[in-house]
Amino acid sequence: MIRTVLVAGVLGLGLTAVLAQSDPIAERRNTMKAVGGATRDGAAMAKGEVAFDASKAQAVFKVYSDAAKKMPGLFPDSSKTGGETTASPKIWEDQAGFKAAFVKFEADASAGASVTDLAGFRTAFGNATKNCGGCHETYRVKK
Repeated sequence: MIRTVLVAGVLGLGLTAVLAQSDPIAERRNTMKAVGGATRDGAAMAKGEVAFDASKAQAVFKVYSDAAKKMPGLFPDSSKTGGETTASPKIWEDQAGFKAAFVKFEADASAGASVTDLAGFRTAFGNATKNCGGCHETYRVKK
């Protein structure tokens, strides 16, 4: 009986993971939540609310870089609507500009990955987060 429950639980978790991967809207929402969390951590460091930590700074930029690589692929035509998406139609109208925004975001994140002090972090963090605002203004519908 215990084995049956355990197997059913594992299969349920696996099915949930598969379904999440096949839902690009949910996946991009989760990716952006990770970016938001990294941004909160980075902002606290940049403002001096928490002490600068090079490994935490690198983790912020890793989240950014990973998201920049992943996000352009999470906007298939089938995900233009539904799932409470805030994706603007401009994404599909201007694929080149949309993808270029993520290339720039990744480049800025990569540049920040090697920071070793607070001043360098503040500069790199500011450069990377400017990308967020620009992309959201152009490619996201405000609700």
